[in-house]
Amino acid sequence: MGAPIASSKAHHEKLSPGVGLAVFASDSLSSVAYATEAILAVLVLLGAQYLGLQIQISLAIIALIAIIAFSYRQTIRAYPMGGGSYVVASDNLGPKVGVIAGSALLIDYVLTVAVSVAAGVAAITSALPQLHPYLIQLCVLFIALLAWANLRGMKESGAIFAFPTYGFVVVMYIMIAVGLYKVWGTPPATPIVLTEPGKMGSEANFPIWFVLARAFAAGCTALTGIEAVSDGTQSFRKPEVKNASNTLVRMAVILSTMFIGMGYIIWHMPQLGLYSAKNPAFRTVSSQVATFVFGNGSRMFFAVQIFTALILLLAANTAFADFPRVCSFLARDNFLPRYMARLGDRLVFHNGIILLAVSAVALVVIFHGELDTLLPLYAVGVFTAFTLSQSGMVAHWLKSKEAGWRTSVAINGTGAFLCFIVLLIILITKFKEGAWIISIILPVLYFVLMGIHRRYDSIAKQLEQSFTEPEPFSGHVVLLLVPRVNRGILDALQYAQNLKGDVQAVHVTINEKTLPDLQRQWQKYGDEVPLVVLQSPYRSFIEPVLGYVDELREQDPNTLITVIVSEAVSTKWYQRLLSENVALQLRQALAKRANVVVANPRYFLN
Repeated sequence: MGAPIASSKAHHEKLSPGVGLAVFASDSLSSVAYATEAILAVLVLLGAQYLGLQIQISLAIIALIAIIAFSYRQTIRAYPMGGGSYVVASDNLGPKVGVIAGSALLIDYVLTVAVSVAAGVAAITSALPQLHPYLIQLCVLFIALLAWANLRGMKESGAIFAFPTYGFVVVMYIMIAVGLYKVWGTPPATPIVLTEPGKMGSEANFPIWFVLARAFAAGCTALTGIEAVSDGTQSFRKPEVKNASNTLVRMAVILSTMFIGMGYIIWHMPQLGLYSAKNPAFRTVSSQVATFVFGNGSRMFFAVQIFTALILLLAANTAFADFPRVCSFLARDNFLPRYMARLGDRLVFHNGIILLAVSAVALVVIFHGELDTLLPLYAVGVFTAFTLSQSGMVAHWLKSKEAGWRTSVAINGTGAFLCFIVLLIILITKFKEGAWIISIILPVLYFVLMGIHRRYDSIAKQLEQSFTEPEPFSGHVVLLLVPRVNRGILDALQYAQNLKGDVQAVHVTINEKTLPDLQRQWQKYGDEVPLVVLQSPYRSFIEPVLGYVDELREQDPNTLITVIVSEAVSTKWYQRLLSENVALQLRQALAKRANVVVANPRYFLN
């Protein structure tokens, strides 16, 4: 995936605030394209006359964005080495709570990739409806391209994502400015709502507060990705804390202004279509705003659609930047396999990137790449992580008593309380829509991570250094497997004789007719080493060898047994298809037997 980068060059891979905004903020900024639509899709269930309430709901969400962004500035200051929910919760609330936060983050990042890519593909099919039958294929293609870009290295991928991110911000601000000019001074409209038959009024019997809470929960998808900057503080150039904090503030301001600007224009639009994404006639609300402002098929209409699709597709990069980092934290603490903490030759956590890509592909295939079936799963994980992170920060300030700690406790305490309330709203209102799936996956993932940790603890205890000398082996038996007599076998015989021990040649008879000829050849070339012939009535090569090894172990359990399998190695890959790797099969078969070693001296073929 490109030329390797030396560890000494790691500082050159640090991000400037400008590139850092593109890498870490694309997820949050892209939510402008679907968060308002998610609110409207719930409000319309009460009737078109209630769509205007999206302005009040949007303002409430913007207030929440401000509070959470300000809270995470506190986290960046307290944890300059990277203070994501896992780190903060683990340090201040205990490792078990930290694992809950880490599990929630991993789930949220997988959903971030799936939802962002599905939303990007929805933007593409809004402009090109003929591509609608290929939702899954397009989603898989874009996830693969994102994984490839990230495997090439952080700085390189950041440069790739800067242009679409800033292009999206520019065209959105132009659209909002022109749209506000068109609607300014006009009264809010009660739009003609085009929706699917039987959809409107389907929840008219529900209490209005419940529907409003559902709409608020749906719009909270706008908050996903806010934590990303605090997770990646060390990815910024020096001074890391200042650059990360400034990036977080800019992200919150840009997100809030675009969010409320879009909502205000939609509030004044005379016609609005709300279809499910699985409908071939589906057009996103952002594409309808572009049509209202610039006209259908205009250059600016296509500019909005192109940059919206690009940022939605590339918003998944926030997850590709942070999912592997969270995995590395968990692996460092023995909650994930240790290879998840390994930096690849491009200075990225390549195993985490691959795991994320595979998981996201599985998700979009299961849900057929349809945005409206994926959105209900969203935000449960992120608000679980938010709540635990902010609660951990409260505990941190109460313990540290640093200057201004009372103000910090008030800020993070408010953030924790509001995040918990939002989490309850999401769980209650989205439970039947799909939140129940996350309610099952989250505890399952938690117990898997805890099981991995227990296993590593067990390994560590078993490998603790002992100050008692190990009991010496009582003897050494060397078994040279001889399927036939050739140059490779005779080279292996020389190796066997150089080992100190009782050397025996072992032949497993598959075909009785070939045995006399093999015995004559062995008598000629290897007569100094006795030949043991093992019968194989079921034509198995491995089983007779295992049986003979077990006999020797029963005679003396403290004997070291070396099994030598000569291996021919072809120089060309297609020639290796003609070879049977017996050494590998034997190693796997003998792996659970103590005091047994498999050696495979090799001879090379042209």
